[in-house]
Amino acid sequence: MIEIRKSEDRGVAEHGWLSSRHSFSFGHYYDPRHVGFGPLLVINEDRVQPGRGFGAHGHSDMEIISYVLDGALEHKDSMGNGSVIQYGNVQRMSAGSGVVHSEFNHSQTEPVHFLQIWIQPDVQRIAPSYEEKFFEPASKKAQWRLIASADGREGSVLIHQNAAIYAAIVDGKDTLEYQLADTRCAYLHVALGSVVVNGVALKAGDAVKLVGEPHITVADGVNAEILLFDLPL
Repeated sequence: MIEIRKSEDRGVAEHGWLSSRHSFSFGHYYDPRHVGFGPLLVINEDRVQPGRGFGAHGHSDMEIISYVLDGALEHKDSMGNGSVIQYGNVQRMSAGSGVVHSEFNHSQTEPVHFLQIWIQPDVQRIAPSYEEKFFEPASKKAQWRLIASADGREGSVLIHQNAAIYAAIVDGKDTLEYQLADTRCAYLHVALGSVVVNGVALKAGDAVKLVGEPHITVADGVNAEILLFDLPL
């Protein structure tokens, strides 16, 4: 089964300082057809104006991943972490028993564009934790780069769920293949550019749900950057 999620069909939130697109039900946007996909609950594509952002607010029992596409995102939290992440950085915060954090556009002149991803953990009330890593663009060019996993293998950030997230940059004649186990499903999100997945043309903001599709083929990319979520059924 292949189900397409078009960019223009996502939920919309416009707040002046924030322009957001919701792939799944979030906040005031609710669509019973799109209430997460397995443990993947949120993919918000956010554009935040210079010097603005999300003030201090709390989370618990959630794996929160930020993937910056352009600009600089400033993070502070109640664990004492503070950093500025840019393109290539992946930030993971396990909210666990509870954490308070804020996210702001670090720049006073340029917007920041990033994906905020929420994954439901398979453990609860653990101690909150934080991690960030940088992944060179070359490590994603024409190949799957593991950026998040349940065991932190291959230098990925560690998430508390039986899931794996891969990033790839696909352009021109690049072709990628991925074998999906029988007990797994996949969600592929196009962050930038355009690409063809199992014969389906997708553009930035589009996504595809894949269930019972053991073989995934990605080709014909035009400056494409994609995220592939390998998830339990």
